[in-house]
Amino acid sequence: MDAYSGFAAVYDMFMDNIPYDEWCACLRGCLEERGIRDGLVLDLGCGTGSVTERLAAMGYDMIGVDASEEMLQAAMEKRERSGADILYLQQDMREFELYGTVRAVVSVCDSMNYILDYADLAGVFKLVNNYLDPGGVFIFDMNTEYKYRELLGSGTIAEEREEGSFIWENEYDEKERINEYDLTLFVREEGELYRRYQETHFQRAYSFEEVARALSEAGLELETVCDAFSGDAPGETSERVCFIAREREKAKRGQER
Repeated sequence: MDAYSGFAAVYDMFMDNIPYDEWCACLRGCLEERGIRDGLVLDLGCGTGSVTERLAAMGYDMIGVDASEEMLQAAMEKRERSGADILYLQQDMREFELYGTVRAVVSVCDSMNYILDYADLAGVFKLVNNYLDPGGVFIFDMNTEYKYRELLGSGTIAEEREEGSFIWENEYDEKERINEYDLTLFVREEGELYRRYQETHFQRAYSFEEVARALSEAGLELETVCDAFSGDAPGETSERVCFIAREREKAKRGQER
């Protein structure tokens, strides 16, 4: 089963511990520091649109791209309730296409870790660069190898709610740096009836050096790397890291004219 198909139905319920308001306030601060207070912004790997909706409410013209039809359905249901003017596109981030350029691209909740091959990661970055305005900003986060190896490792996580429950069985391959987790989901449908779903997810750990190299190959300049939770320089025990890069080549050509 494709990732985020059955899980989409209960994704928001089980992700209610994520401080989306805080994350989006931080994203807005990073964008405004770089002169981006409005205009088109792409949420790459937007999922159910939790970040997309909040950034739209902050005044940005949002586009959301995700490969999962089920996740986008949940996002569009939110859009219908909020009345937000958001364009959602079902596309694989490895080959996404837009109608024009955007001022910024954001990607949170470790979406980039789902890119398992370095060449594909560099390819995604090249597409980002292609669709950024001159001097545009790219902000994304990634889970670290420390998190996969030390915190997830070979373990099992289970959680039960009234609306559904899940069992997460994790395995991290240190040699290949691939994290695999098998999800068994029980989603409540009617009364006491629950439907069982199974999904397998794969993510890859990348070193800071690999990410910086891929950005450089794409024509993007890495401005800063920080711990996603503290905002400080990343340390050996950082679980999630935020990268901020900027489009420079088009901006440079514009200055030379």
